[in-house]
Amino acid sequence: MSFVLPERELAWLDAVHVQDFPDKVYLVGGTTRDILLGRTRRDFDLVSAGDPRLLARRIAAHLHGAWFVLDEQRLTVRVVVPRLGKPERVIDVAAMQGGSIEADLRLRDFTINAIALDLRDRRRLIDPLGGQTDLRNKHLRLCSPQSIQDDPLRLLRGIRLAVELDFRITPETLDDMRPHIAALARVSPERIRDELFRMLDNPNPAAAFRAMQTLGVLDALMPELSCLPTQQQGPPHVWNVWDHTLAVLDHLEALLAVLAGEYPAEGAGSLWLGMAVGALGRYRTHITDLLSQDLNSHRTRRALLFFAALLHDVGKPDAFSQDERGVHFYRHAFISSQVARDYGKRLALSNEETAHLACLTRQHMRIHFLVNAQRTLDRRVIYRFFRATGEAGVEICLLSLADTLATYGPTLTSENWQTELDICRQLLEAWWLQREEVVAPQPLLNGHDLMTSFGVSPGPRLGALLHDLTEAQAAGEVGSRQQALEFARQWLLDHPPEPA
Repeated sequence: MSFVLPERELAWLDAVHVQDFPDKVYLVGGTTRDILLGRTRRDFDLVSAGDPRLLARRIAAHLHGAWFVLDEQRLTVRVVVPRLGKPERVIDVAAMQGGSIEADLRLRDFTINAIALDLRDRRRLIDPLGGQTDLRNKHLRLCSPQSIQDDPLRLLRGIRLAVELDFRITPETLDDMRPHIAALARVSPERIRDELFRMLDNPNPAAAFRAMQTLGVLDALMPELSCLPTQQQGPPHVWNVWDHTLAVLDHLEALLAVLAGEYPAEGAGSLWLGMAVGALGRYRTHITDLLSQDLNSHRTRRALLFFAALLHDVGKPDAFSQDERGVHFYRHAFISSQVARDYGKRLALSNEETAHLACLTRQHMRIHFLVNAQRTLDRRVIYRFFRATGEAGVEICLLSLADTLATYGPTLTSENWQTELDICRQLLEAWWLQREEVVAPQPLLNGHDLMTSFGVSPGPRLGALLHDLTEAQAAGEVGSRQQALEFARQWLLDHPPEPA
């Protein structure tokens, strides 16, 4: 397999003079694999034959970064290097295991990650397990059956890598994986969370979760999803809940490809995506900027949106009912949001991430209800939508569009799709172009003004007046301080205080 060292990407190695370090240093793991595949990286993995802390200290000093011990037991050290206007560079330096680089590589997870580059002789690749052959053949193969036993999380990593690289997991590796599925229960929630979110952040997350379900991993890891394949749905749904959920992931990915980031050179690729670009394409930069503002430095907002898509209908089996009018799932969005909150706690997401995830799942039906009620939204409806959803409202638009595509499938009509697009267009226009007028108007009166002018006491009645006054202002019914005072006077007459 041809090997060309990407000098620009690895220029920092020369700046640090790693080749002159007294202990041998090797480039290993996913770094070497991606170089061989011609993929770019900003994270790097090194192995040191000596104390990795000494090398980490040297790298941090030369690159003006910071270092800390990541794993005391295996003696792995992380260096974080800030870069102006770019994502930070992360360099992990680990102590060599097993006494030699060949022994170290044999202890790794998959053969394609068990290839090392000697940084003193950059033409020398060390490949004791035939990883380069597996790269050529697009095979994912365990270094040994012991690999999964040593760390059951490698089950998830294997699925993620197979989907990410479009590789095939070998039958022997699948046979070695299956007996250890139950052992995922002893893996820390934080490590499982990180692997799941990497799946969600990669291309084609639906394929990863489909593979997890086929292999039996999903039942052990996310049992709330296990009964979705058997939960049938009535019209207009064309698939069961599980197939619908996977279709939502697929459609969400396709929508983000044309509505977030640069427009693909080959165009929208379908009538529905072309119509979406026509209706919402002017907000592409805004959507891209929003999704780049992560709620947590370790997980992307995009991945959290895909997690919400995965969980948006998880409450349907518990909400199922049927009568002469058909199948119903009343309150399923509320139940799904409760499950989402549980997952947020179970996977140690931050409070902000958990609240955001719960909002996305709880409110995912809201736009569908608007579509069924009206085509043109008045300002009050728009205000109430964003009062309930906040910044998550933009992502709910994207989730709702993907949900519609996955609900109707081949039965979707251009009229239905255009109606949903028109609703989302009005909401995004208000959010980005009319925020001060419709979404969050500057209050004309505050609580002190109302207490001074009308003698209103602090409490729920004052709060309700402020709430209704702001809504009337957002609806365009109140536009001046005098009108606000008149509104408050009438409101107080219509809402007398409760008897003591």
